[in-house]
Amino acid sequence: MKVAVIGAGNGGQAMAGHFAYLGHQVNLYSRDLQKLQPVIRNGGVHLKEAINGFGKLHLITDDLAMAVSDVEIIMITTVADAHKSIALKLAPLLKQGQIVVLNPGRTFGALEFKNIISNHTNKRIYIAETQSLLYACRAEENGEVRIIGLKNKLPVAAIPSSDTDDVLKVLNVLSQSFIKARNVFETSLDNIGCIFHPSIVLFNVASIERGERFYFYNDITPGIASFLESIDKERLEIGWALGIDLLSVNEWISFSYEGIEGETLCEKMKNNPAYYKILAPVALNSRLLTEDIPTGVLPLIEIARLLNVPTPLLSSVYNIVSGLLKTDFKQEGRTLRNLGLENIDIKDFIRKI
Repeated sequence: MKVAVIGAGNGGQAMAGHFAYLGHQVNLYSRDLQKLQPVIRNGGVHLKEAINGFGKLHLITDDLAMAVSDVEIIMITTVADAHKSIALKLAPLLKQGQIVVLNPGRTFGALEFKNIISNHTNKRIYIAETQSLLYACRAEENGEVRIIGLKNKLPVAAIPSSDTDDVLKVLNVLSQSFIKARNVFETSLDNIGCIFHPSIVLFNVASIERGERFYFYNDITPGIASFLESIDKERLEIGWALGIDLLSVNEWISFSYEGIEGETLCEKMKNNPAYYKILAPVALNSRLLTEDIPTGVLPLIEIARLLNVPTPLLSSVYNIVSGLLKTDFKQEGRTLRNLGLENIDIKDFIRKI
């Protein structure tokens, strides 16, 4: 298949290298080609650990038009808070029938993306999102990616949901791990990253600011894990209000990764090979807050407000991070207003999905 991967961070390099290694024709786009000089020199990406091999890339470019001009599917692997700007740049470049997949969409990423694309073109474009990234991975240096683990099952939904089967037919040529989700409510509300990341960072603020290195998942304590399950209950209640029975964070780890040992969430996080020795961020101003708050925690609070579901813990995390970073995430974040849903009735919202 002809594939464009947009974004050359950890996930983008892993995906581009993996799909190229499997024999597909892959274009890799990055705004900054300077950092990709090792990839350009080698002509591709070296993968190790869970996948061992070399993926030879067809094109490495900072020209978005060239990256997407002749491909069947466009895989977006940038941080979710960049989706809006990527959509605006892509809209005039897309061709009839192309598929765009957000990896992942976080919360309502596909909805935001589709709104922008629809406002700029009448072409038939398929828009979908995954629940998470396919890989647990780290680019130890550019062009050298350690694939710590691959998800066994990764839900995908298109918007509207009637397009999901068509998108999956193409995605399953790339990986059988992609499975069908009911709709983007399911993929968006199963944004586990926004449940894990901001809270773990907040409970370790002093250690991060002092420059103490620790393992983000392996060093979790029972108390923090218990808090994660408490805040996760608010996410589950949002799902129940929409008639969706979501997986709890404890259930999700066992669903996504095979052979996880342990009963409690704390045990599973410590024992998950995909989480092994992933270091915590070295600064507070990392994507674990700057991405997960405006594209995860905030839209969960917003949809909960529409459903009259209380979210005291999610709201507390949002307010503390806003104060800590001195940032008003509602300016650009995924509020109902910014998503064009400020005055929508919940029944109309469901029909839109």
